[in-house]
Amino acid sequence: MLLEKPTTRRKFLLGSLLALPLSELVFKGMTAAQAAEMAAPELADYKPIFFSADEWQFILAATDRLIPAGGKGKAPGALETNVPIFIDQQLHSEAFGSEIYMQGPFNTQAPATMGYQIPFRPQQMYQTGIRLINQWSQNTHQKAFHALTLEEKDAVLTQVNKNEIDFAALGEADLKPAHFFSQLLSDTKHGYLADPMYGGNKGMKAWIAIGFPGARASFTEWVKQHNVPYPLGPVSVKGERA
Repeated sequence: MLLEKPTTRRKFLLGSLLALPLSELVFKGMTAAQAAEMAAPELADYKPIFFSADEWQFILAATDRLIPAGGKGKAPGALETNVPIFIDQQLHSEAFGSEIYMQGPFNTQAPATMGYQIPFRPQQMYQTGIRLINQWSQNTHQKAFHALTLEEKDAVLTQVNKNEIDFAALGEADLKPAHFFSQLLSDTKHGYLADPMYGGNKGMKAWIAIGFPGARASFTEWVKQHNVPYPLGPVSVKGERA
């Protein structure tokens, strides 16, 4: 499990939420009405609209290790909150990533202050990264990533994060493993913490776990109440209550 200390997991998730602007919690490239029409079904019944069958198996396995179930307070995991559905629907949107300037030259060694320096839109990055990791896993373990043991999956994801898997040796020098991992982790957190209308955070379970009130209309009666637990459950953008 990549979030190794259960006692710090709630703080990690709450910190992730507070670090994301509210605009980042809104599903990119889709209107609220369009997103509502794609309300998330049961994960077991869901048919991916962007990922192939093999890619979908990878996403299920990887997100399950990034945010596994059973943290402090029995916090839900990525699969319980439909994070894979969020990612699939996000990538299916033609508008997602369309704002990225894609004219070279690209310098993959440039600092983050130089902006996006990868010759792949998010959709291409996912397809390429998954293919290369599965290829490496097959060469190393004689199994695709999703078929590995939990310990092996964690080890592979750690290697990807640390650029310890050589994508160039597999035929793709323009994509660094850590870039793919960063995109996957970011989208996993977004899917876990976003409003349920965008496919993830099913039943507002993630918000319940971290004590986030969601889109409640007024907190005026609480402005002067310090160090008092907020007693009400979260409310979604659509007015649904947990």
